[in-house]
Amino acid sequence: MEIKKECCHKTKERSEQEYKDLIHRLNRIEGQVRGIKKMVENNTYCTDILVQVSAVNAALNSFNKVLLANHIRTCVADDIRAGKDETIDELVVTLQKLMR
Repeated sequence: MEIKKECCHKTKERSEQEYKDLIHRLNRIEGQVRGIKKMVENNTYCTDILVQVSAVNAALNSFNKVLLANHIRTCVADDIRAGKDETIDELVVTLQKLMR
């Protein structure tokens, strides 16, 4: 007998434009990571790989900035307007995790 755990995670409806932008960014990042893998497989010189890893890190940071800005403008703002002050605590915890 399989026991199913109920998911308690929140979800977010995104506009078509926001969805397309995020997916486009992730697809580019995924392509960059695959490129790094090929570089390793082809015994590319270390510093060349490191430069590409740095580019992926920058792309992920950019993705985070866009996602965080959208989150604050929509989810956080809506919850504050609705009187859900616990959302501020959630945002603080999220920011602390991002700053590690």
